[in-house]
Amino acid sequence: MFLHAKMLACDWEGISLLLEILKTQIRKNEKVAQPFAVLGLIDSLEIQALCVTSFTTPKYLPRPVLGPCSSQVQKTKIRIGYFSADFGNHPVSFLTAELFELHDRNHFEVFAFSFREQNHDEWSTRLLNGFDHFIDARQYTDIQVAKLARDLHIDIAIDLGGFTTFNHADVFTYRPAPIQLSYLGFLGTMGPHFMDYIIADQTIIPQESQHFYSEKIIYLPSYQVNDSKRKISDRAFSRNELGLPETGFVFCCFNNNFKITPNTFDGWMRILHAVHDSVLFLYAENPWAESNLKLEAQKRGILPTRLIFGQRLARDEYLARYQVCDLFLDTLPYNAGTTASDALWAGLPVLTLMGESFASRVAASLLQAIHLPELITTSQSDYEALAIHIGNHPQLLLELKKKLGNNRLTTPLFNTAQFTKSLESAYTQIINNHCKQKPLDHVVISF
Repeated sequence: MFLHAKMLACDWEGISLLLEILKTQIRKNEKVAQPFAVLGLIDSLEIQALCVTSFTTPKYLPRPVLGPCSSQVQKTKIRIGYFSADFGNHPVSFLTAELFELHDRNHFEVFAFSFREQNHDEWSTRLLNGFDHFIDARQYTDIQVAKLARDLHIDIAIDLGGFTTFNHADVFTYRPAPIQLSYLGFLGTMGPHFMDYIIADQTIIPQESQHFYSEKIIYLPSYQVNDSKRKISDRAFSRNELGLPETGFVFCCFNNNFKITPNTFDGWMRILHAVHDSVLFLYAENPWAESNLKLEAQKRGILPTRLIFGQRLARDEYLARYQVCDLFLDTLPYNAGTTASDALWAGLPVLTLMGESFASRVAASLLQAIHLPELITTSQSDYEALAIHIGNHPQLLLELKKKLGNNRLTTPLFNTAQFTKSLESAYTQIINNHCKQKPLDHVVISF
């Protein structure tokens, strides 16, 4: 967590040595790291899996105190429960709101188990209306939440949090439903004896990586659900009011600061060196991040004034701001997720460097789903070369933006209705096989 705190502040002093120490300790199965922090530090499925195993043993071993969990109760609809501390003004909800609304009520009954205080704002109201039953789970202990889910005869429990902040992973050790599934919040395996399934696509978990996941894998046509109703403000930002120069190429990245590694930043600075009069538009979560990034730019021979920092905006205006930028530069090993789909929805091309781990392949999955594979690179040199080429060839940028505009509503990424049908097909298949007591292969479903 010390390393994660340093990354949040973009304080990279001594980071290389600390990372090597961390890797060595994890390989020795020492309980030294929270799994979420490791996702942003180390692009290794082996190390991430070892970290999860040491973290969850013995803390998250199965607790059979409630007895076996059966789904033999006859119901006309499959009952699915979504468990999250992020039902509100949060990226998980920005992605999932329309999914909850579109579930087929002829075949599914949809429950929310919320561990978050509701603010009664626009997002909270929409989410409340999107479920058949919205349960404030804060009033219960973890075992009581699991017992309540059993009493409600939930067939599939979907954890949208994993090992992220304010998670209630403990609930799932009590087996709240016969089938437990991990999706969206935590980008990696949750370890043995925890979840039955994890949702992915062929880009995020290729066949050769399956053995790093203890869960059975549900392969959907595309991984990330999206909200096709998200509003983009009509406000037309000028470069001047955003603090940007009137001319020159605008690279941007509005990812969380902990995702910016020294290696990623090195590449960005080489790109700025190679694209004359270009700037990098960022977001700083705290004053230390901004001052440290400016200092790091200066160390690499880039004027600190070429780093521009945007302010927090209302969500519709935040989306409109992307339309002033030219190219989104992704981070490794923790990619943009919601942020990348926000950029693509607003018409901004995203350039990514695909790694090995789940978190480092999400943006590549999004680009495949919107049919822009030419923006996926697999080496640091190719990533930088393509960014520089786009930055120095305005016609290529125009062609990319035109293709993105044409693909935006005609490809799977923002087709929420089709995604929902695919997900429901997966739910139905795993329920049917569970009831027949016919275990499925590790690769569960493909469309």
